[in-house]
Amino acid sequence: MRLSGITPSGHVQLGNHLGAIARWAAEGRPEDLYFVADLHAMTTPHNPPALRSRASEMIAILIAAGIAPERVFVQSDLARELGALTWVLECTCSYGEAARMIQFKEKAKSGARLSLLTYPVLMAADILLLGADEVPVGEDQRQHVELARALARRFNLTYGEVFTIPRPVLPWAGARVRDLAEPARKMSKSNRDSAGVVFVLDEPDLIRRKIRRAVTDTHPAPAYSPDDRPGVSNLLEILGACTGMPPQEAATVYTSYGALKEAVADAVIETLRPIRERSLSLLADPAELERIRKAGAIRARERGEHRLSSALRLIGAG
Repeated sequence: MRLSGITPSGHVQLGNHLGAIARWAAEGRPEDLYFVADLHAMTTPHNPPALRSRASEMIAILIAAGIAPERVFVQSDLARELGALTWVLECTCSYGEAARMIQFKEKAKSGARLSLLTYPVLMAADILLLGADEVPVGEDQRQHVELARALARRFNLTYGEVFTIPRPVLPWAGARVRDLAEPARKMSKSNRDSAGVVFVLDEPDLIRRKIRRAVTDTHPAPAYSPDDRPGVSNLLEILGACTGMPPQEAATVYTSYGALKEAVADAVIETLRPIRERSLSLLADPAELERIRKAGAIRARERGEHRLSSALRLIGAG
């Protein structure tokens, strides 16, 4: 079983959809689970109502994209189970193991919250509670999965066999979407400047305006060369991800920047249209969205409750 999560640090954007969510919907297996990692968004100062709103938005978008509702849940809906298991794992983890996590070493400073140190243990609880044996992660999160592996092995050897030993796997190769205004950086839902970010719930006219303003270059015609011409190559890759046309071929079809941008805008708008419409429909029906959330939480809780109860009993707490 694979477990994948998305953190509501901002609104869902085109890169999230093309790079991950669309692949989850198309290629996920029936036993795989996907969750909105809202607890992970609390390691830095945040706005509680905004966090709650973004979590609801994300669950709606995941379902609207085609992921079965029973495979989706919100992390905080399992707060009691995850909190208990996190404590068990913290009692299994050394300070040195937590402190050597790269993200903590890079971001820790005077006044940093303790959660910045301990959230990799919460991530281990996410994985181990639900029995995931595969966790798709990039290099920046691989170390955290290795910690989950180490804690699972240590607990199993010390107290008894409870946890599946997870392994990190490369995430599905999705589209590499760059910021339209600054193509040197990836498109991100947490960018402060949204001029170059296409959000899944953006109005079609706004999407078109953002794409028309996308940075390209001074060459006379489009060409696909990601290293030398990142702006126009980004547009070609987005077009390819939406239509299936190889970027190199698209560069020969659209011989002017204006024509290329219009084609990209049309493709993105049509790709996002059904997802946006279904998402807005779900968000307009809070009772239905809440029903889906509660049902997803119940199913996820049922997947993990026997592991938690076994862990508590074996460690002497149950």
